[in-house]
Amino acid sequence: MGIASANRDCIARIQKGVASLTHVALAGDVVPGLQDRMILHAGPPVTWATMCGTMRGAVIGAILYEGWAKTPEEAIRLAASGDVAFEPNHHHQAIGPMAGMLTRSMAVYVTRNETYGNETFTTLNMGLGKVLRFGAYDQAVIDKLRWMNSDAADVLDAAIRHAGGVDVKNLMVQALQMGDELHNRNKAATSLLLRTLAPHIAAVGETKSEKVLGYLGASDAFFLNNAMAAAKAMLDPAHGIPDSTIVTTMARNGTEFGIRVSGLGDRWFTAPAPIVDGIYFPGYSAEDANPDIGDSAIMETVGAGAFAMAAAPAIVQLVGGTPQIAVQTTRQMYEITADEHQALAIPALNFRGSPLGIDIRRVVETGIEPIIDTGISHKEPGVGQIGAGLTVAPMACFVKALEAFAALRGIR
Repeated sequence: MGIASANRDCIARIQKGVASLTHVALAGDVVPGLQDRMILHAGPPVTWATMCGTMRGAVIGAILYEGWAKTPEEAIRLAASGDVAFEPNHHHQAIGPMAGMLTRSMAVYVTRNETYGNETFTTLNMGLGKVLRFGAYDQAVIDKLRWMNSDAADVLDAAIRHAGGVDVKNLMVQALQMGDELHNRNKAATSLLLRTLAPHIAAVGETKSEKVLGYLGASDAFFLNNAMAAAKAMLDPAHGIPDSTIVTTMARNGTEFGIRVSGLGDRWFTAPAPIVDGIYFPGYSAEDANPDIGDSAIMETVGAGAFAMAAAPAIVQLVGGTPQIAVQTTRQMYEITADEHQALAIPALNFRGSPLGIDIRRVVETGIEPIIDTGISHKEPGVGQIGAGLTVAPMACFVKALEAFAALRGIR
């Protein structure tokens, strides 16, 4: 096919993709290959022995939630015993922020790309702070998980079905023009989702409506999981195109940063996960920070997040910098991408499409690493979120991928 033609095909598939939230279901009923005593996690493959503190804390919480152990100490012994299988979300059409825990008894949103017939799965967002995805696992976390995955999931499923589904891509397009970048700032998107679902929750939720509506409105980041599932739904059909040098996955497990490239199959190219340069909550500093973690870099992969920071100048209040830096970041990302997103338009740049299609050749040639805005978790299990900031996808990932691509084509 040739690289140029393959990359055009790859980008066209992303552009043509759609993302509709169809319903909520138990993960064990819909996520392919998710077995009992299996925990799905963010990033490339990782073992208990090599897991960071954030990931370990989330694993402890997932085990307690599933009832496989009664105490954190028992959970640690079980996780270390080899009797629990750990696999990446991305290997099961799933995705999750930060630690990204997913087990069979958790509820998931089902998001469908009708253009290509593929589906993706993600958990319900717990909010910010001391929550499972940031490695917290105390009783309050477990209790909230149980409510989310029962009453809240039932009401949301009924409401989404009552609404006839939700066009998540359309909400993303609107939110980007309202000041979100759809990774660390989802205030507009969450409001749009709440406005879309509220009458349907009221119609089907009966006595549970008030609590569920309060739950949706309690976190400005609630829409993040929906945006991530939509991004993956639109990127997955672009994966596996021979000769394409476009990145279709960027993800971190808190130990390693990994990428996958369309023309290189399901192989991961990894490097040590970087520390995030950010703003810390009172009482915390970089010494407390875990290295970068989460599947949420899927947002930058699809042209949102830091790639669209010019659309969200207020994000710098959370991650640091100035509105001018936000614009500069977006402009720089055009240098390493193959195209512009036709739907994700940036008002501050005269509605220019956001940078789309990270090309491993351009990254290595220019020496420009993809920028990511992200949350920061504590390096010790059980603490939770301690800040937010900016980081980069390590150059080593792209060098390894380009070397593999050259070897595949017989180039030395």
